[in-house]
Amino acid sequence: MGFRTGIAGLIGAGLLALSAGCADTRGNESSGAYVDDASITSTVKARLVEDKTVDAPAIGVETSNGNVVLSGVARSSLEKSTVESIAMKVRGVKGIQNNVAVRP
Repeated sequence: MGFRTGIAGLIGAGLLALSAGCADTRGNESSGAYVDDASITSTVKARLVEDKTVDAPAIGVETSNGNVVLSGVARSSLEKSTVESIAMKVRGVKGIQNNVAVRP
């Protein structure tokens, strides 16, 4: 197991552990949906870290009701589309809003 894969696993496990104990603070979103969103976010982040073509720390990921919002800066259009493709393949993702900017 490589360093990046190990870190990705730790990040994912930590986020899941934290989210499981959180109270619902998102209005009408159920606690189950909040945990699912946290799981989707952590899985997307972990997969970005695993992909050697993506600068994972430069990409932000937020999820609400299964809809993922990507932000940050990519080095190229290819990297931007790769980030979106990775996110779409995560189980539970309903939609993607790709706000990643391509660095000039």
